[in-house]
This record gives sequence, C-alpha cells and structure tokens, in this order.
Amino acid sequence: MKSILVICEGNICRSPMAQGLLAAALPNMQVRSAGLGALVGMPADEIAVQLMRDRGIEISAHRATQINRAMCLESDIVLVMETEQRARVESLYPQARGRVFRIGEYTRRDIPDPYHQGEQAFREALTLIDEGAQEWLRRIHKL
Repeated sequence: MKSILVICEGNICRSPMAQGLLAAALPNMQVRSAGLGALVGMPADEIAVQLMRDRGIEISAHRATQINRAMCLESDIVLVMETEQRARVESLYPQARGRVFRIGEYTRRDIPDPYHQGEQAFREALTLIDEGAQEWLRRIHKL
C-alpha cells in the first residue's frame, strides 16, 4: 500500500485532521485529502489547525482541494467520514468501488461535520477520527 485519500465535504475540517493524523503515523506513505464540495483554496479551519498543533501536527499549510477521478484511481484506500459520502464517491467514481470505506468503518461510526459548530464539536470529531484512524493503522501495519 502506497497511498491513502481522505474525503469529507469541504476539505477544511475533518479530512485535513484525518490526513494529518495518518500522515504523521505513516511517514512513508502518501496521504492526501479532498472534499466532495471542497471550498477550493481555503485553509483548514482555525480550530482544526489549533487542535492538530496541540498534538504536534502542523496542518496550517493545507488548502482545500476538490476530489477528482485521478485521485481516486491513484489511491489504494479512500476513507470518507459518512456512509452517505461513501455512496457518493462510489457513484461518481465507480472504479473506486471496493477501496472506499468510512474512517469509522471498524468503530461503526460516522464522523459528524463540526463546521461552524465551535471547538467542542471539533474536539468530538477529532476524537472519532482518531479512534477510526487507530483501527485503520493497526490493519495497515499488518500488511
């Protein structure tokens, strides 16, 4: 496995945090993120940046990117935040079927969008992202 793509809606809250966590844990792997309705060119939300900085992970250089076919084809795994997003990605990019999963697949959780909901919502989302990422990391390290 060489590459992971993490997807959320706007690519400024959940997926940049997930990308930061996964990239820090998998330094020899390409970890990218994008959005289904990306706020293209926007930086990661300030709360997300601070929460990740508190963990020693810097995401301030992040800029939102729109998902595209090439990203999906080049990625070994595509991780989404919600069940509905999985269906959308597979509908838009049928070639990615079988490689699209929720980051909370093994914890059986969707990750609610904290956008415009304050720091507590971001903390809760990050906790769920981290729990899901840890499960994925255990499986990836076994490969």
